[in-house]
Amino acid sequence: MSQVLPRPAPVVPVARRAPRLGGRHLGLLHRLLVWALLLAGSALFLLPFLWMVATSLKLSEDVFTVPPRWLPDSFEWRNYIDGWTVLPFNTFLRNSLIVTFANVLGNLVSCSLVAYGFARLRARGKNALFILLLATLMIPREVTIVPRFLLFSEVGLVNTLWPLILPAWFGYPFFIFLLRQFFMTIPRDLDDAARIDGASHLRILFDVILPLSRPALATVAIFSFIGNWTNLLDPLIYLRSTDLYTLALGLNLFRGQNFTQFNQLMAVSIITLVPVLVVFFVAQRTFIRGVTLTGMGGR
Repeated sequence: MSQVLPRPAPVVPVARRAPRLGGRHLGLLHRLLVWALLLAGSALFLLPFLWMVATSLKLSEDVFTVPPRWLPDSFEWRNYIDGWTVLPFNTFLRNSLIVTFANVLGNLVSCSLVAYGFARLRARGKNALFILLLATLMIPREVTIVPRFLLFSEVGLVNTLWPLILPAWFGYPFFIFLLRQFFMTIPRDLDDAARIDGASHLRILFDVILPLSRPALATVAIFSFIGNWTNLLDPLIYLRSTDLYTLALGLNLFRGQNFTQFNQLMAVSIITLVPVLVVFFVAQRTFIRGVTLTGMGGR
């Protein structure tokens, strides 16, 4: 008898599935999304600066036109010259340079010494003192305004530049914390080797620790420079004479009781902003490295 073979089942066509996005496509999509968000955020933050630049090139009567215009009919570059010369901004610039660089130097010296003590020296209660130091960061600055003013008033330093300079030479808690954390990332074997050669603690600090801590020192210098260059509150409290005004306080003089020259105010504001931008972009890599490496060391 012949054997009957079963017929093969008919092949049913399977619907094609949509190809999945591979890792490469997902990575490209992720990068595009990140770039889009970054560009949108950058445009949002740049709008006030662009408006400030546009206002600095307008006439006074064109500042508050309705509807507002981004580009003026004519670019008034003379606003920069008139704004700088209508007030003694050369004197204000000199005072700002004195205060800023004195504060930067004071913060670097005082905070480095204190941070070295917390990072390298062995003493009972050191950690408790460090926690107490960090606790002072939670004290609002407004709380200390009146006691500090009374202190400088008693010693006759009001209406001088000393109240703006002296506090930096007694340390700043945030800078001490930042430098202390960076110092702890440096191996102690270097200290031991220097100590065997007869080096003292100051010699170890200045010849071993500080040369290896340039990113952290640059971060402290940049923070201190920007904070003192744009400081308005302290000069407003302590300074009375126009010859002692800083740039931030000089810009405040453009605000009149009945009328304000916003075009000249914006022009001089851009001039005073240039040093901050230059300092940041020149030291950008060192600044970012100092911030990212701080705190990576152990206890």
